[in-house]
Amino acid sequence: MAGQVFATKANLMATRKSLDLSSLGFDLLDRKRNVLIRELMQRVDEAKAIKDEVSATFRQAYFALQQANMSLGKIDHLVGSVPVDDSLQMTSRSVMGVEIPHLTYEDADPRPVYGFELSNSKFDDAYRKFQKVKELSVRLAEVENSVYRLAGAIRKTQKRANALEHIIIPDLKATEKAITEALEEKDREEFSRLKVIKAQKEKAAQAADDRPA
Repeated sequence: MAGQVFATKANLMATRKSLDLSSLGFDLLDRKRNVLIRELMQRVDEAKAIKDEVSATFRQAYFALQQANMSLGKIDHLVGSVPVDDSLQMTSRSVMGVEIPHLTYEDADPRPVYGFELSNSKFDDAYRKFQKVKELSVRLAEVENSVYRLAGAIRKTQKRANALEHIIIPDLKATEKAITEALEEKDREEFSRLKVIKAQKEKAAQAADDRPA
């Protein structure tokens, strides 16, 4: 405090106000961090479950495709007949001020888009399984992006909370203490000064009374 803030009652009030606001800010950041951490943990668990399902479904789809390839021979003409899917849309929602992506995916028509006379049940099975892989991949992309954004927000929130807890609030408390002590010292000095003045006046009055008329 010394050399930075003058020891006045106005500065003491301003320091206490800043300290109250900083303490409130820390509490809010701490709550925000806890909410974000809970959300992150849920997303991490969800991402792991989806990854496992994607891996299992992809293995099944690839095996089904191999079976179709063996039974039909060359299937390039069938693969090429599947249209490009551009139905993916992205919106977002806010979690404690953090924008979390939400992907909407229009489920593909379960009916094959290729001619039945050129395929068989094995290829149909592979088609359906790869559709499932695509749906899961969309969901995984959404969850993993959410994890990335939440983790970044948690780091920033933690950094700000640490600055308040370990730097700003201790500095304000030290300033408050220094100003309070300085003002108390001024009050003691003023009290002593007034006491001396009073004693001098009383002594002077007594001396005047003692002088002969």
